[in-house]
Amino acid sequence: MSAPTVTTQDRADGQPRPRLLRRAAPWLRAAAAVLAGLLLYAASPPRDLWWLAPLAVAPLAVVVHGRRTRAGFGHGLLFGLGYMLPLLGWIQDFLGVQFGPWPWLGVALVEAVFLGLAGAGMARVSRLPGAPVWMAAVFVLAEVLRDSQPFGGFPWGRLAFTQPSGALLPLASVGGAVLVTFAVALVGCGLGVLVLRLRARDRWVVPAAAALVPLLAGAALQPSIGVEPQAGTARVAVVQGNAPDIGLDLLYEDDVLHDNHIRGARQLAADVDAGRVPRPDLVVLPEQVGSWGPTRYDPQLTAVTERLGVPVVAGGFAVDRDGTFRNRIVAWNPGSGAGDEYAKQHLVPFAETIPMRSVARLVSPFVDRFQQDMVPGDLPGVLRAGAVRLGVGLCYDVAYDDVFAGAARDGATLLAVPTNNAWYGHSEMSWQHLAMSRLRAVEHGRAVVVSATSGISAIIAPDGTIANRSEQFTAQNLDGEVPLRTERTPATALGAAPTWVLSLLGAGALVATARRRTHDKN
Repeated sequence: MSAPTVTTQDRADGQPRPRLLRRAAPWLRAAAAVLAGLLLYAASPPRDLWWLAPLAVAPLAVVVHGRRTRAGFGHGLLFGLGYMLPLLGWIQDFLGVQFGPWPWLGVALVEAVFLGLAGAGMARVSRLPGAPVWMAAVFVLAEVLRDSQPFGGFPWGRLAFTQPSGALLPLASVGGAVLVTFAVALVGCGLGVLVLRLRARDRWVVPAAAALVPLLAGAALQPSIGVEPQAGTARVAVVQGNAPDIGLDLLYEDDVLHDNHIRGARQLAADVDAGRVPRPDLVVLPEQVGSWGPTRYDPQLTAVTERLGVPVVAGGFAVDRDGTFRNRIVAWNPGSGAGDEYAKQHLVPFAETIPMRSVARLVSPFVDRFQQDMVPGDLPGVLRAGAVRLGVGLCYDVAYDDVFAGAARDGATLLAVPTNNAWYGHSEMSWQHLAMSRLRAVEHGRAVVVSATSGISAIIAPDGTIANRSEQFTAQNLDGEVPLRTERTPATALGAAPTWVLSLLGAGALVATARRRTHDKN
């Protein structure tokens, strides 16, 4: 019987490693990367397991630490697939019957490639002093890239959106979603490097600090999250008229959506007249309730606004006088009809704006539904609705950092997210979307009203807690008292500055690795 061949190259302590274990190591690292991605998915809404997210990043940090760039990319890609495939399963729920799994697999793969780039960068900077900090900054840089590329990006599944509650959420009030992502990555990378350093019995202080400081900072900030009214309060009502759970067939049911929500608004008016519900100061209807020409003619919506006697905010497809087609929110006022408007700034690629139409027809039903692309707006949405200055972001807008930051800086005292999530059935998509609104509430110190066609509608306090919410696929009206707030959080005031700083930290660390390699060769 021959003794196994050994090597000393892969052990930090110089002890030999059996050949069998050496051969198994790549497969073990690959499996660990996939399992880490699955763990990050488990940390995502509707599960309220915020603490799992940094624990999911930790194995990724371990498997890419000290590896070559190519290996880091491969492990990051596997991590991304483990995360994105289940997270984006709602795309398959939406398009699968007609288009098969290809749109779902394609989007998940593209998003996973960016996480592969994160893994590659993390591997490179892991050799620098203070590695957890640079690894977390590189993760942020990769996330920023996928938030903007291709076709305007797809920010779904940002690390920050796994944190609608918990110890790290208060950091959103200081540096926005990007700082929360950095904190999750920093804790995870700190834990991962700490495990490696404990094995080597040295240099554990920096990774231990990286793992602890964000948690302590979040805990210290928690008491500073403002929830008290600063400009009075407002009673807000939300009309969820419901929609049929028919997936793609909803494309041609505009009249059903309109009629259901007019019926819901009439029921609200009847409840107010009967004294069952206090008269609201503002009523919010979802996205895609109406379809309007340049005159914004909608006699039924006008009539129910007059009956309620308060401003009603509703979303719909609108054609402007110059023929421009937009997804808009319009404030309807008693006595004067249609007033202030907001045009959606971030359009959904291959749905509201369609690149490469001839090819897109193979993966999107919206090519035939919309014969022309919608045009994005470029101004913050702050609508005057009685005493309320309402900051609006339409559906997909909430995933981007600039929409509500601009509205809060322009004086919004309350935020609203009208949306139509009925396409996606009972999938997790609506819960993932709701988590974004909860983070935005803390980021800007404002209550947020989510008005969805079929759920989940919600009234969210400025600290991210849900004061009231609806069930999915039910006709249900909500109402509640919300604080109107004027104070700017540091995140609102700083705007995109934290994104630039953290992205430059990641880019600078990558440049430092290139300079270091050149120096080592010399």
